[in-house]
Amino acid sequence: MVIKDAYPHDEKSISGCGLSGFMHQDGKRVGGEDIIQSIALLHDRSNGLGGGFAAYGIYPEHKDEYALHLMYDDSEAKKQTESLIDEQFQVSLGEEIPTRLVPGIQDPPLFRRYFVHTRPDCMAPGENENDYVVRQIMRINDNISGAFVVSSGRNMGAFKGVGYAEDIGHFFRLEEYEAYTWIAHGRFPTNTQGWWGGAHPFTILDWAVVHNGEISSYGINKRYLETFGYRCTMRTDTEVMAYILDLLLRRHRVPLKIACKVMSAPFWKDIEHMDPEEHKIYKAVRMVYGSMLANGPFAIIFGRRGQMVAINDRVKLRPLVAGRKGDTIYVSSEEAGIREICKDLDEVWTPRAGDPVVAQLEDEVLM
Repeated sequence: MVIKDAYPHDEKSISGCGLSGFMHQDGKRVGGEDIIQSIALLHDRSNGLGGGFAAYGIYPEHKDEYALHLMYDDSEAKKQTESLIDEQFQVSLGEEIPTRLVPGIQDPPLFRRYFVHTRPDCMAPGENENDYVVRQIMRINDNISGAFVVSSGRNMGAFKGVGYAEDIGHFFRLEEYEAYTWIAHGRFPTNTQGWWGGAHPFTILDWAVVHNGEISSYGINKRYLETFGYRCTMRTDTEVMAYILDLLLRRHRVPLKIACKVMSAPFWKDIEHMDPEEHKIYKAVRMVYGSMLANGPFAIIFGRRGQMVAINDRVKLRPLVAGRKGDTIYVSSEEAGIREICKDLDEVWTPRAGDPVVAQLEDEVLM
């Protein structure tokens, strides 16, 4: 679903898009009012061509099932996709995702969700459940015209579309959900069109990524990822970030610290001045994963089950601020986005380029 006249201004924004997120590390689940309020304060960082949210812990009654969020342009896309889902999964529940009429939201597609288990009889020999789900997601996105998988993780979901972020939040009735992690994005597209599937976050399995900036390495990132079976179909550069995370952290089991240094890699001149052990590690990382370096200006927040991480590019060309109040970690494009919902912070800081801010559930074992 393409929105015409996507750029109402003649000049590019060089710092647009708003990011906000927080995680209650004690596992406390709260409604979506705060994250909507936070991203609404960053209204002027976007232009109404995309907004979205990711929430973790929202489906405790279905926590062991994959929650597939789908958007459909038409009934034929829905029919084809539901036929595939019925063939490839055990479906415990399929239903519309609740929405409400909002003046700022026009011509939305149809949104449905399905809570599913994998079918062992459909899996290839030696294939694990997550790889199987990824394969089916790529199949839907690549082969069924007008159908797009919005999210596919366990006990989480993504909600996104064309509009200002606060309007998208109200459209999806996010105050009715409770999550321990909320992530939000207000979009100002500069090089790609504004359309429902192209709004942030971008997801795969439990991963959800929101991004401010530009991935100038998109071409080589995309080609490298496609050798591992990923298909980039959402027509925007940020999509590769979700797949990079899945490949590094889930499939290759790279430690988080190293994975962050793949995406936001140190310069060779800095590697040369590291101590011998670090020099050996980061030289090897640059040689093995050079095709996954995310070049260009960026600030991202990404989530997975039990964890939230925020990171800048290696020279910090996009703003990112972090704060803490007790067990809660906040990140945003602006300090005001944090203080709007937590005025009395214990600490606030500006993360250094390439150094991740990591929040994690207490006593959570990540699989």
